[in-house]
Amino acid sequence: MRQPKGGRAAAQGPWLFGVRHHGPGSARSVRAALDAVQPRAVLIEGPPEADELAHLAADMDMRPPVALLAHATDDPGRSAFWPFAEFSPEWVALRWALDRGVPVHFIDLPATHTLALRAADEAEDAHAEGEKDGEEERSLPRPHPEALRVDPLAVLADTAGYDDPERWWEDVVEHRGGAGPGAEDDEGEAALASFRALGEAMRALREEFGDGGHTRDLVREAHMRVRLKAARKEHGDSVAVVCGAWHVPALALRTTLTADRALLKGLPKVKTGLTWVPWTHRRLARAGGYGAGIASPGWYGHLFSAPDRPVERWLTKVAGLLREEGRQVSSAHVIEAVRLAGALATLRGRPLAGLTETTDAIRSVLCEGSDVPLALIEDRLTVGDVLGEVPAAAPAVPLQRDLERLQRSLRFKPEAADREIDLDLRKENDAARSRLLHRLRLLRVDWGTPAAARSGTGTFRESWHLSWQPELAVRVAEAGVWGTTVASAATAKARSDATSATHLADITALAELCLRAELSEALPDVMRALADRAALDTDVGHLAQALPALVRSVRYGDVRGTDTAALAEVAAGLAERVFVGLPPACTGLDTDGARELRRQIEAVHTAVGLLADTAAAQVDGPGLRERWRAVLRNIADRESAPGLVRGRAVRLLLDEGTLDEDAVARRMGLALSPGTPPPDAAAWIEGFLGGAAGGGMLLVHDERLRHLLDTWLASVPAPAFTDVLPLLRRTFSAYETGIRRTLGELVRRDRATGGDPAPGTESLPGTPADGFGPGLDPERAEAVTEVLRHLLGELVPVGVGDGGPG
Repeated sequence: MRQPKGGRAAAQGPWLFGVRHHGPGSARSVRAALDAVQPRAVLIEGPPEADELAHLAADMDMRPPVALLAHATDDPGRSAFWPFAEFSPEWVALRWALDRGVPVHFIDLPATHTLALRAADEAEDAHAEGEKDGEEERSLPRPHPEALRVDPLAVLADTAGYDDPERWWEDVVEHRGGAGPGAEDDEGEAALASFRALGEAMRALREEFGDGGHTRDLVREAHMRVRLKAARKEHGDSVAVVCGAWHVPALALRTTLTADRALLKGLPKVKTGLTWVPWTHRRLARAGGYGAGIASPGWYGHLFSAPDRPVERWLTKVAGLLREEGRQVSSAHVIEAVRLAGALATLRGRPLAGLTETTDAIRSVLCEGSDVPLALIEDRLTVGDVLGEVPAAAPAVPLQRDLERLQRSLRFKPEAADREIDLDLRKENDAARSRLLHRLRLLRVDWGTPAAARSGTGTFRESWHLSWQPELAVRVAEAGVWGTTVASAATAKARSDATSATHLADITALAELCLRAELSEALPDVMRALADRAALDTDVGHLAQALPALVRSVRYGDVRGTDTAALAEVAAGLAERVFVGLPPACTGLDTDGARELRRQIEAVHTAVGLLADTAAAQVDGPGLRERWRAVLRNIADRESAPGLVRGRAVRLLLDEGTLDEDAVARRMGLALSPGTPPPDAAAWIEGFLGGAAGGGMLLVHDERLRHLLDTWLASVPAPAFTDVLPLLRRTFSAYETGIRRTLGELVRRDRATGGDPAPGTESLPGTPADGFGPGLDPERAEAVTEVLRHLLGELVPVGVGDGGPG
């Protein structure tokens, strides 16, 4: 055995290195200690099944953060992660061993037991919650370990006089001078001494608190001891163990192999599969595995990688980010922030400025007291959007391999940062990306979610919100049961969903998704299910919910040359059934029912317009539109229908040009007549003026409607006004500020001119009652004619009263 660099004291193994998961100070200490003792084997807390995957950590294409993913082969949704960052002590130990050819093994409880125990715990909790309270003789439900766990860092911090465990750990470990490559012998000795001191502290805590509520740890630690004894039998005492600091006293216990195996006897098992998957900094805060709840992985990564002057280098990064965002940050700002951070650390008695002091200095100097740029810094740097990479040699289900192939061929690399993309479906690559995203959505792999288009309209443009989260690897594994490729899996899933769907709207949405995903093999099965369900469903509400998605499918197929004759036929039949059933459905509705029906009427109105325009060759487009207008007229004149629904029907007819202004004014006058209860009249107003854009402008330009509304509102009795006011506030609060202000000015001017408009001038926009002035002012108009002549280049005569434009 080679003599360790750390001297005789360091040669006494095995060495137990208790660490904090994802702690950069612990990672530096582990590296220095391993350099000092040079063990023959390294043992790491983690699932032993990962031993066969450990060598991949040294692959050139492996870039942390990454995670070990264990999942039940018969139920991929039952899974667990063990994340590693570049600054994780376990990762440092793993890479140290691989770089030197030293055997490395994971020694925690096998994943086959971990997943089975987790399932058993969840089943027991569900059973306990389902039992009735007050049964005195029943056994108490298993207590949640999280409710009883002792935080050793909190206890040690409190003992040292700190009110914040994080700040204590940073002062004692993270800000202590770490050992980098080429560390001196005294740095290794210091690291070994710190591990011994931390182990003694944990021993004292466990003597005080027992297992501290870590109910599963007794079994885990028994397995760790079994693995440690096996390693010592093979390699002697020259074995280094890297594990959570809490476990160190338990691993140092002198127990018999028989006693430890007795604790492990009878544990449940499930068949598991393991692989490496990419991880993100944002997910390092997740509980479970090595998710130690760190809130600042970007800062920790910086502390680990910065060779010296970490505060100065961090503030330089911050300044660079702010400059990229267009803020003026000079070198003097950075120097002053460094000084302020150091001064704050001194005032607070800290050995080095931590994240708190640095953030306070950034807020005061670089952000000028504003939290807006500070939030950007915390998002981009303190947390960060780092996404790890896994080599192709890592095990994966065939579906995952096909997805990776598609991502490479489409130049569509997953990213951890949220981003928006626009796809032009007339371009081959964009269309292929759209197909992939839609197929993944069908497989419940929500890498992308549809977003409102940022520019342009039409079915040739799609906008997506993309965000690749580590959990999607589990979704891909789950979807692997449907097929070995994305296309075959999506087709099989669509067929299954069509068979199992219980609501008509679900099947129409599935049909739309199949068209967008171009799953031609699945569409016939979906269409058969759609026709069967549509024939059996008699609920007009279900039919109205299903029609818009079905019409969008017809329109989407039309612009791409897809044969949607069967879809159009079903959509036309569905529309006719809605026409027949909708008027009777307007009777006997409460407030919530009326609002839901209004939304359905608006959706059907849009759908009928699209169906009549895009499928005129397949259905009677003009006749369909006219029959729908007749339905709206029926609803508008139906006294038993709620005012909210009747008002919306009148508004849709006005927008369509079916009703003229005189007819609308007559209906509004009837709705606001003294015989109508004020709440019903207010609901009619909300239906007519609210919900869709343009209601405010309609009142601005139609003086008669404004006068009718103003007169009715002034006549509402005081007791009823309290009930009416919330309805009107909800209607008018949706208008833009400028429109509300204009309406107020017009009402004030109407009152000032006597209230009633002059006969025959009610809707003339040039009358004084409009509030727009008596007519054209020649002097003011003449002031801009020279400018217009210059802009138009004398091509068009411009003047007041000369017949030209304006």
